[in-house]
Amino acid sequence: MAARKNSILVVDDTPTALEVLERNLTIEGYRVTTAPGVVDAVRILESSPIDLVITDYKMPRSNGLDLIRHIRENWHDTEVIMITGYASVKGAVEAVKMGAEEYLPKPFTDEELFAAVERALNKQQLRKSVLDRQPHEGPDSYGILGKTKAIRKVFADIEKAAVSNATLLVLGESGTGKELVARAVHYSSSRASSPFVPVNCGAIPEKLLESELFGYTKGAFTGALESRAGFFQTADGGTIFLDEVNEMSPAMQVKLLRVLQDKQVCMVGARRTQQIDVRIIASSNKDLLSLVRKGSFREDLFFRLNVISIKIPPLRERRDDIALLIAHFAAKFADELEKTPPAFSDDTLQVLINYAWPGNIRELENLVQRLVVMTEDKIIKIPDLPSIMRFSAMSGTVPLRSLAEEEEAYIRMVLASVGGNKSRAAEILRIDRKTLRDKLKP
Repeated sequence: MAARKNSILVVDDTPTALEVLERNLTIEGYRVTTAPGVVDAVRILESSPIDLVITDYKMPRSNGLDLIRHIRENWHDTEVIMITGYASVKGAVEAVKMGAEEYLPKPFTDEELFAAVERALNKQQLRKSVLDRQPHEGPDSYGILGKTKAIRKVFADIEKAAVSNATLLVLGESGTGKELVARAVHYSSSRASSPFVPVNCGAIPEKLLESELFGYTKGAFTGALESRAGFFQTADGGTIFLDEVNEMSPAMQVKLLRVLQDKQVCMVGARRTQQIDVRIIASSNKDLLSLVRKGSFREDLFFRLNVISIKIPPLRERRDDIALLIAHFAAKFADELEKTPPAFSDDTLQVLINYAWPGNIRELENLVQRLVVMTEDKIIKIPDLPSIMRFSAMSGTVPLRSLAEEEEAYIRMVLASVGGNKSRAAEILRIDRKTLRDKLKP
């Protein structure tokens, strides 16, 4: 197993427990230090950087709660997990209030321990990502941020599409960054030194779209006092990006189909066509195939556009990227205002990660801008968020969550209500203990 970089301090007055925990965590690749009590643990914390402390509850003289309190007062970035053989709801509440991230009642399995450790360290990494002002983008990302598997696939698709001149269709919900992907393909291709011309098909009135795309000659219509090139001529040698191509009328779809077939355009009022060398990238925020079945989008045009396709995942399917995006936007808007980027409390960050984001990245960017501009405090808290997000946090529910997510949330609520007693929780849920463990695996 590849070695991990995280350092863990295990505190327990029982030598056997220390030995077992140290051995198991070391096998998993963590750097493990042990201490038989609170005093020794504090000395280690003062002399060495520790990412996570796993402490027993009951110990002579000073107990685990005393250690948690001391850690929270002096080492804000260190995470804490409390383990105890005296499990109770009161003990769990006290530990969480003091700042413990997890509360593990004995006996627990190795899988439960490793899962708790991973959750605590992931939360720590999340906090660090938000506080880190450095942009999280690679040298060839063209402003597209992320490191999740879903967005790495988009990066790979961009690289493949960039080596071709084939027509490209970019699919994704509104606000996911379809134009960024189109720009990334263009500027990664051999056409990078030529124009990139974006056209919002839904924003141009239908009567003007043809003349805007293909240009017009002098006298072609009232007000045409001189000839004017269209977007296709402007993009000659480069790329034209037809954003929301699904908004085109049936008549314009026919004209676009001819351009794709012949690589020629005809200006409004002209008798001759012009040869063009333009790569076409189109996008849609709707399922084009579904529109084809309904008869509102031409099937032949769909197949002409869908030579290569890139699908951008919605933000709710790449939640691990949300912290990176928050960090980027907070730094961006704070720099514009010449102020220090605000920090986000753990609870606030968790609400933002759990939120459904129907407006995707555009909605997130607008929210962060609003928070940076309007919030005076250095730390953004839940009351600073819009009411829909505050309601989500207070109600303990997440909008538009999957059935699996709802099930896990309910199981954890039942488990907490019985003080972490898995046998009792399994009895209430009417499942066996093994099924319960399987459902809680990350």
